[in-house]
Formats: sequence, structure tokens, C-alpha cells
Amino acid sequence: MSRIEVQHLVKDFGGRAAVNDVSFAVERGALCVLLGPSGCGKSTTLRLIAGLEEPTAGRIVIEGRDITRLPAKDRRIAMVFQSYALFPHLTVAQNIVFGLEVRRVARAEREARLRKVAELVGLSDYLARKPGQLSGGQRQRVALARAIVSEQPVCLMDEPLSNLDAKLRQEMRVEIRALQQRLGMTMIYVTHDQVEAMTMADQVILMKDGVIEQAGTPAELYQAPATMFAARFVGAPAMNLIEAAGAAAAVVTGVRAEDMRLLPPTGNGADAEVASVEYLGADTIVGLRRGGGEPILVRVPGRAAARIGERAALAWDPAHEHRFDRASGRRLEPGR
Repeated sequence: MSRIEVQHLVKDFGGRAAVNDVSFAVERGALCVLLGPSGCGKSTTLRLIAGLEEPTAGRIVIEGRDITRLPAKDRRIAMVFQSYALFPHLTVAQNIVFGLEVRRVARAEREARLRKVAELVGLSDYLARKPGQLSGGQRQRVALARAIVSEQPVCLMDEPLSNLDAKLRQEMRVEIRALQQRLGMTMIYVTHDQVEAMTMADQVILMKDGVIEQAGTPAELYQAPATMFAARFVGAPAMNLIEAAGAAAAVVTGVRAEDMRLLPPTGNGADAEVASVEYLGADTIVGLRRGGGEPILVRVPGRAAARIGERAALAWDPAHEHRFDRASGRRLEPGR
């Protein structure tokens, strides 16, 4: 296990900073997720840590050792890419131990590690097959096994589940998290999927436009978003952001869908129109539109009786409000 420190990291591409003064630390044995939309700098940050890109400025320190200028092969880092990057002409076994062969690890040790890792990821019965004979989930396990068999203390993963269907993604999330905890690896995991971040991470680094928007535990990002961007990006459905009228227009009020209540129409002209109804089984997401703005989403347990086009009223407990400054997008402290 190794502690990772990223200190004031900058990566400039032709005058544009893809990563701009990014600093964070990942504790030994923790799983840190770099989260954000496409182009936010998360994958570039990962590639800088891996040694696949050279930083314009800043330092990368692993377990007290400055590795900023070290070649990738000397950093003791394993990596799993979005593409499986498997050799189609090699068997599963040969793909898994390929890196060990390059490093001239003794054959007996290679075979011992292979057996151990294949059992760990459920590939023992597939070692003689070629990648083309495997499902997407099985190929992802081969890529994961190849990273684990290297026995490096740090593992970096770049969108590893994006090629899988929803069911396989859920299964692999559970497997990767269980393996990471069982092996005690320090892991940095890149994704644009906030569900992966919320369900897997010890720590989330939310990025936007090359900078860190918020860092914390999944619960901290969900329960106390630091900005309107964080409020909208973390959570499914996204937090409702409701702009006040009149003198208080500088303040935007945020309320989670589960903290809102759907009431019968009052008839006072302040009601909203039901714009959408999404029944999900355990609950229903009802969207209500007031004026020309975005629908306000309400999570209703079970099946809601609402119908599109009907009128309804909205209510929420002020204790569940999140308040943001509209100009800066930053969270306002209680009482402001």
C-alpha cells in the first residue's frame, strides 16, 4: 500500500491548461474516484500520475518518493484502460502474465501468481481461451487480472467499465471494490458516472474545466455540495435548483427530489403542471414545470397517482434546503 500525493499539478496543451493547479492526497489502501464530465481533466490527471504524460508544473509523490520525472516503467504502478488492450493472438493466461515475462520474472513464480489471480477474478476455467472467445465482462476481468498479477502497490483505472452493459457494470463495480479492499491496493479510478463514484469510492475528487470543484467522501458531496455544479452532477436525479424572485434573486435554493413533497393543487395560481412521470418500481420521479424553467423533480414512494398535464402543488422542509450564490455558484453558509 502506498500514499499518493498530487501537488499543484499543471498540464498545458498549447496554451490551454487541461489540468490547472490540482492538488490532492490519497491515503494508503483507499479508493479515490476522479469524477467529472468529458474534458474536465480527470483522465489527463491519471495519465500524469501514470507517467504517460509529462506535467508542465507540479509534483507527484508516492510513499514519500518524488516520481514526477520517473519513466512510467519505474513508478510501480499498474493500470487498467478503457479499452481492454488484450493481445488477440495470446491466450488468457499469456495475456495475464505478459508483463511478468517482459520483466523476466521466473517461470515458477509467474505460474504461481497466475493461478492465484485467476482464481481471485474467476478466470481459472478460461485460461486456455483467446480474448475473442470471451464476453465483455470476462475480457475486463483479464485486464484486471493483468494489473493485479503485477503486485504493484498502486492501481490506476481509466473508465474501465464504459464498454459494458448496465448489469455487467453493476457486477464489476462490486467485484472491483471487493478486490481492492481484499488486496489493500491504493487505487485511483476515473469515471464520468456518478453512480460508480458514489458506490465505490472512499474519496471523490469532482473536477470541472481542469480544476477540483469539490473533494470529499461520497456522502459529503451528496449532502453538502460545495457548488451548484456539484449539486447537479452528484445525485440521480440531479438536485433541483430553484431561483428565487425579487430582491432575493441572487440566491438559488437547492432541494433533493426525495426531500420534496407532491401535494394536491391549491388553486391559488402558484401550482405547477405535471410534465413527466417516471415509474421505477420502488418509487416514481414526477417532474413538475412552473413557468418556462426546467422541471422540478419529486421522488414519490411507490407508484404516484400523478398524470401528465395535471396540476399539483410543491412543498419541502426548509431544513433540507441548500443555498447557493447565483453569481459565483458557491454554497452559502446557513443564515446567509
